[in-house]
Amino acid sequence: MDSHEGLFTVVAEGNISRDDIEACLDAMSGGGAMTYRKLFDGTLGETSMTPMDLLAVGARMRAFHATGPMGPLAVVVPAEKFDIVASVLGMLAAADRPMRLFTKIRPAKRWLDSLKAAG
Repeated sequence: MDSHEGLFTVVAEGNISRDDIEACLDAMSGGGAMTYRKLFDGTLGETSMTPMDLLAVGARMRAFHATGPMGPLAVVVPAEKFDIVASVLGMLAAADRPMRLFTKIRPAKRWLDSLKAAG
């Protein structure tokens, strides 16, 4: 978390569990980073979460949206996982914040930087 830059970065490596995601959400919320720009790099991550786990995480993330403004979110995943992740993130599309899915880190960072410059 970089409070000076207003950026919360997560790099997923190995198997990511529901507990891992919950801990990340706790850190983001507890650190006052909900309005920060967020970069989630999942290019090196895997998950064995069940559909119920994913639904619970998605519901928790949506609940945050009712607490106040949310910062932009850029999610980076391997190309072969793009469609499945897009479906999961679809439940968050109602959020009143910019959100985009990428397959490469550089375009994601450029997009987030452009939002910093605009804001």
